Amino acid sequence: MKKFLLGPVGILIGLVVVLGLWVMSAYNGLVSLDQKALSQWAQVENVYQRRADLVPNLVETVKGAAAFEKDTFTAVTEARAKVGQVSLGGGANPAANPEAFAKFQQAQDGLSSALSRLLVVVEKYPELKATQNFRDLQVQLESTENRITVERMRFNEAAQAFNTKRMRFPTVIIANFLGTRYQEKAYFKAQAGAETAPKVQF
Repeated sequence: MKKFLLGPVGILIGLVVVLGLWVMSAYNGLVSLDQKALSQWAQVENVYQRRADLVPNLVETVKGAAAFEKDTFTAVTEARAKVGQVSLGGGANPAANPEAFAKFQQAQDGLSSALSRLLVVVEKYPELKATQNFRDLQVQLESTENRITVERMRFNEAAQAFNTKRMRFPTVIIANFLGTRYQEKAYFKAQAGAETAPKVQF
């Protein structure tokens, strides 16, 4: 009788061990991909912060030559202030609040638009474009915009890897059991209207 019972008990214990190892492996995979996405999110915030830090110097430099362009300066200053208000904070999980993530992207897009308008104003002032200080700031801003594009792309790649792992069966069961910590991550999207080619008029 004991030999008969040892067979099913051994199988049951084996199944429990295999199931436990599988759950541990799936969980560790989620943790690893989540940490990679969070690390990449921190890089996104770093480059956005770099841009925000450049804005006051850029505005002050342009103000000296274009003192009467107050609407543009106000728009840039307000857009920068909005960016500071909706920041998710370093180390925050961008998936934890998709609405906050959307507001963050909207605020950053608003600052991008305001900076574009500022640079259009600069075109009216060739003497400003000739100054070394402005040229240095413009190069730094262009470099930062390029970094933002790269870091957003890398974040989207990390988010996609996480989301793919999370949504695969049976890992999705574990992710759902763990609650909001491991919910799907949002992606950065193109700025509204980016699909429309700009009109060029001469």
